[in-house]
Amino acid sequence: MIIAAGGWLAFGGAGDLSGVLALTYMPPTDTSAAAFSFCSDSTRKNCVVDGDTFWFKGEKIRIADIDTPELSPPRCEAERIKGEAAKAHLLALLNAGKFSLSAGWSDEDKYGRKLRTVTRGGRSLGDSLIDEGLARRWDGARHGWCG
Repeated sequence: MIIAAGGWLAFGGAGDLSGVLALTYMPPTDTSAAAFSFCSDSTRKNCVVDGDTFWFKGEKIRIADIDTPELSPPRCEAERIKGEAAKAHLLALLNAGKFSLSAGWSDEDKYGRKLRTVTRGGRSLGDSLIDEGLARRWDGARHGWCG
């Protein structure tokens, strides 16, 4: 009991648990990287399809935690413009350094794409797209970008 109380006090008691959290959480080690380009008819390895889909090492990956505007086909000019911006931003994010891929609730979607959350330093790259207004948190349903 005395040892437990000493440990409690060493981390500042109930008012400050940051020391305990720092000891228990370590972000995943980012080990994946490649030189990405935009996909074309002949390029299907390490390339970006749109703002939430890319190919990596020959596998098609759908970013599981976001939804971005459609490009094939866009439903309006505003969706096309925002979709192209999301695609360019994802390309820059993937080329910015090492990242991690983690599976979620399901391994694949109905189109056979691997569903993965993409992180760097423990932070979702999808959050960066959301912060820029180029993506929404995926809630299981598509919502229009034209309104």
